Amino acid sequence: MNMLKTPAIVVNLKTYLETTGKKALELAKVMERVSSETGVQMAICPQAADLRLVAENSNVPVFAQHFDVLKPGAGTGMTLPETVADAGACGTLVNHSEHRLTLADIDWCVQKAKALKLDTIVCTNNVATSAAAAALKPYMVAVEPPELIGGDISVTSADPAVVSGSVDAVRKVDEKVLVLCGAGVKNGKDVRGAIELGSAGVLLASGVAKAKNWEEVLMDLAKGAVE
Repeated sequence: MNMLKTPAIVVNLKTYLETTGKKALELAKVMERVSSETGVQMAICPQAADLRLVAENSNVPVFAQHFDVLKPGAGTGMTLPETVADAGACGTLVNHSEHRLTLADIDWCVQKAKALKLDTIVCTNNVATSAAAAALKPYMVAVEPPELIGGDISVTSADPAVVSGSVDAVRKVDEKVLVLCGAGVKNGKDVRGAIELGSAGVLLASGVAKAKNWEEVLMDLAKGAVE
């Protein structure tokens, strides 16, 4: 557990065709190379069907995008937490804005992940929910205002107070919980801004997954993390 060094760049592949199947592994290999060259920690969140492929064939830490509040047995079409662990993932996202959970279910997921020795990154949308999530003692909280997700304006420019405010609020609850920020993050300048606001790194998706040149974008992001 607690595999990620900081600052960290965590890339969520969502369900983009550009990073599905073998392409997810190709991106992981590029991330592995850039991380090795720059010393900046990177992690990847493939689709559930691609978890084992990426985990077994790359050295980049692999996080699931989600697992369900589910015990073995009935649950057709759902993702069992034990399956995520068995696939070789080191952690999972929880409560992404595209897959919201109740507070009780977030707590269940965090505790289940700990039992399986998986790290959790709990996604939130504002300062108050960041503080509430921190009380559940996940590994990380990732604050992402939903109105900025997938856009061209980074949260570090559009709403820096939600980042710095979340960092302060989380630290007051539990200093061990780290804070990432996301939504609109595209380049090294955005990463640098996130770190200056107190975050331990960034969570992003389309800025990398849909880029024409993965290595170029990742290098720029990494430079922002170390400048």
